Formats: sequence, C-alpha cells, structure tokens
Amino acid sequence: MDSVWCAIGFLTTLPVPSHTLPPDALRRAGVWFPVVGLLIGALLAGAAWGLGWLFPPAVTAVLVVALWAALTGALHLDGLADCGDGLLPPVRRERRLEIMRDPRVGAFGVTVLVLTLLLKAAALASLTATWPALLLAPIWARWLILAAARQPSARPEGMGASLGPVLDTPRLAFAALLPLVLTGGVSVWHAPVLAAAGGAVLAALGVLWLAQRRLGGVTGDVFGAVVEVSEAVFVCIACVQW
Repeated sequence: MDSVWCAIGFLTTLPVPSHTLPPDALRRAGVWFPVVGLLIGALLAGAAWGLGWLFPPAVTAVLVVALWAALTGALHLDGLADCGDGLLPPVRRERRLEIMRDPRVGAFGVTVLVLTLLLKAAALASLTATWPALLLAPIWARWLILAAARQPSARPEGMGASLGPVLDTPRLAFAALLPLVLTGGVSVWHAPVLAAAGGAVLAALGVLWLAQRRLGGVTGDVFGAVVEVSEAVFVCIACVQW
C-alpha cells in the first residue's frame, strides 16, 4: 500500500497515512498513477453533480475547474506555465531549460495557462453530461505521464530522469488497462469518449514532440503540460456536437 499512498500524496493534495518512502518510491508508485486519476475523476464528477443542483452550468464549470486545480495543488498547471515560457519563445535550448527552472511566470506561460483553464471551463459548461469526461480525462492524463516518462530526459536530474527507467513495457501496459477498460465501458452510454481519448493521446504526443525538438527530451514540467493539455483536449472533444 505504500506505493499507492505515495502516488496519491505525490499527485494530489489529499491527506494520506504515514508510509515508508524508499529511494525508488516514485518509480514504484508510477503504475498506480491511473488509479489516482480515477480518484480525482470520481471526486470531480461527484462535485459537478452536487454543484449542478445549486448553480447554472457556467458557474458549476468554473467551480469544478477550481476544484480540479486544488486537488492537484496546481502541480501540473505550474508545469504547463513553465513549458509555455520555455518551449514557445525563439531561444536556444540551454536558455529554454534556464527559463523553465525560473519560478517566475512570463507572458507565454500566463497566456497558455489562462487559455487552458478557460477551455476546460467552457467545455464543461457545454456538456449535457459532465461525468464521463470528468471521470476519464484525469485517468488518461495520469497514464500519459507514464508514457511520457519513457522518453529521454532533457536533464540528468529531476522527475524526468527518475521516473522513466523502471517503466518497462509490461508495467506501462498494465497501467493502461484501467483507462482502456473504463473508456470502453463508458462509451456504451457516451460514445464521444472514444474520440476524446484518442484526441488526448494525440495532444500528448504533440507536446512530447515539441519537447523533444526544443529541449532534447522531457522534464517534470513537460509531464505537467502533458496532463493539462490532454485533459483540456479530452473535455473539448467530449463536448463536440456529434
């Protein structure tokens, strides 16, 4: 259970019991990331259902997005903003990595951050049933962290270098069972989640391609960008009028 608590404690702000943290704790916890995504998705879907009785869709959507950020401690949003500042400006690779280490947020980061949050809120407000997207988007996003960790690291230190080495193909495939099974089951009632899942994966691949081109590999900030971009694309495609 220590690996489960480690995954929950790392990816969320939820309280967890005291647990042992060996040097490779994060590596062992990686396979449980999609389960943490399920927990986040279930909490968001429940909150959306309850808030929907009190507020109109637009207000409910904003409150759910705020809860989404609170549950993760804005961990991935911080990575998204850093990637906006580091990947988008026309600067040298070394300068990009320096910018992404800087705790300050620049214009590119603010723009990407605001647009992503607005897109999430607008998409949720447009959905007639929010629970399929809210349940599945966080699961796929956390599995995509594991897929991203298989890429070369842009730095010799940091999460990009520490998470990937133990994520062999069997572990990655095992972790994929949860998002695949749940997406298949939910698609029986809500078919757009299949296209949304495919779009989220493609969006994550786009972020990884850009990181590879401009950084030479991935960093922890890139993992955050993968999460936020894939979630935003998932809920956006889910609200398409099919």
